[in-house]
Amino acid sequence: MKCFNFRIYGDMFYKKYSRLREMMDLRSTDQRDLVKRIGAATALEVRASGVHWTFAPCVAVLGDPRWGRCYESYSEAAKIVCEMSSLISGLQGEPPEEHPNGYPFLAGRNNVVACAKHFVGDGGTDKGLSEGNTIASYEDLEKIHVAPYLNCIAQGVSTVMASFSSWNGSRLHSDYFLLTEVLKQKLGFKGFLVSDWDGLETISEPEGSNYRNCIKLGINAGIDMVMVPFKYKQFIQDMTDLVESGEIPMARVNDAVERILRVKFVAGLFEHPFSDRSLLGTVGCKEHREVAREAVRKSLVLLKNGKNADTPFLPLDSNAKRILVVGMHANDLGNQCGGWTKIKSGQSGRITIGTTLLDAIKAAVGDKTEVIYEKTPTKETLASSEGFSYAIVAVGEPPYAEMKGDNSELTIPFNGNNIITAVAEKIPTLVILFSGRPMVLEPTVLEKTEALVAAWFPGTEGQGITDVIFGDYDFKGKLPVSWFKSVDQLPLNAEANSYDPLFPIGFGLSSNSG
Repeated sequence: MKCFNFRIYGDMFYKKYSRLREMMDLRSTDQRDLVKRIGAATALEVRASGVHWTFAPCVAVLGDPRWGRCYESYSEAAKIVCEMSSLISGLQGEPPEEHPNGYPFLAGRNNVVACAKHFVGDGGTDKGLSEGNTIASYEDLEKIHVAPYLNCIAQGVSTVMASFSSWNGSRLHSDYFLLTEVLKQKLGFKGFLVSDWDGLETISEPEGSNYRNCIKLGINAGIDMVMVPFKYKQFIQDMTDLVESGEIPMARVNDAVERILRVKFVAGLFEHPFSDRSLLGTVGCKEHREVAREAVRKSLVLLKNGKNADTPFLPLDSNAKRILVVGMHANDLGNQCGGWTKIKSGQSGRITIGTTLLDAIKAAVGDKTEVIYEKTPTKETLASSEGFSYAIVAVGEPPYAEMKGDNSELTIPFNGNNIITAVAEKIPTLVILFSGRPMVLEPTVLEKTEALVAAWFPGTEGQGITDVIFGDYDFKGKLPVSWFKSVDQLPLNAEANSYDPLFPIGFGLSSNSG
């Protein structure tokens, strides 16, 4: 669900193939295997592009859906995030039992260096603010936010990225206790620690001031490799001066260089520094799209199916005479993919190769079925509602990334609730919500719609949705996060006595249930 602009930013190549990353319930062996297959497919396509390193997976444990990077987190439950880290074994290959714990691992030239991020607590910031402050005791930080890194390190993850955020007011990029004493010493991580994009500048107040001191604090805290997009000449000059003056000990430099070289040797960078052109055929290949389509159908969560339990609305009749498809998300591949696709914040429109929901619906229904599509339903169409067997309304969020996605209201954009209600009052309606997180569902929407599906940002393979809504496959997805009733409840805590969500974490219906 991420992709790129023109800066060389490793996770962009991973996220480009947005069809290969889905939010899903990973509490079964089948799902963990699927995630590993997603990682293996991604690795091949990344290596085909000539890139050896991907900034994935994000193993943030979500604390608040108002966070703009919510869709980069796999769950609000640390256990599920831990299981999702099986992506690393797909990207890098699975290390043998005798592989020493903590040391980086890469199976071969068809694999890619992974990066667990963002260490640590990035998903737990107060009010879900990007690059904000995670207020927590060390015990809670360890139990919730550090826990996934144990799984990552056990799989031989080669790199870890520091977080832009703070812990109890301490900037992570300069936190020696967490970066060195916890990650490197206590957890035994032997790969290298990379800063985030321009991350050292976040150390100072105001940001970017006293750059020399930022370098000193960050490197001495444990940053091994620095992502410097702009001030690289100043960085080199200041770094050299700091080492010559002894303010950054030579032992710290040697440790960083040793860690970086360790990963480069494991990755075979010196033997095979260039792309493997024989892998070009894997990019967007049928086999990988089938994996992505499988991920889509297994990640869909059915929240409502019929107005009463005795009469499920799904699956839909693929031989209906006339159906209405409504919503700007129904025929927009960019909206279907979300952020980090093509460019950092994503784009609307047919930005890449893929199948929109409307394309998939037309392919799934019978030859005699008439499909009417409107972005916004017209009065004339609603007036002739008796002619439709059912309607499919696709609404949701536009593409976004990072702090541009921070949202304190979480209402469905583009008048989504009103569009749903207008159609559902006239025609039996299935709502498909495209979003990176739970959104506010108005009571009228829940009351008037026949069925409701959370599709998240499914990526390019829209047929994964029609596979399920027309009954070729059953719904398997369960909510990896709690679905709130109103933003006033946030943040929700599933372990609290006051826990009262609209839909609890783990909720998800099947096609034969209402």
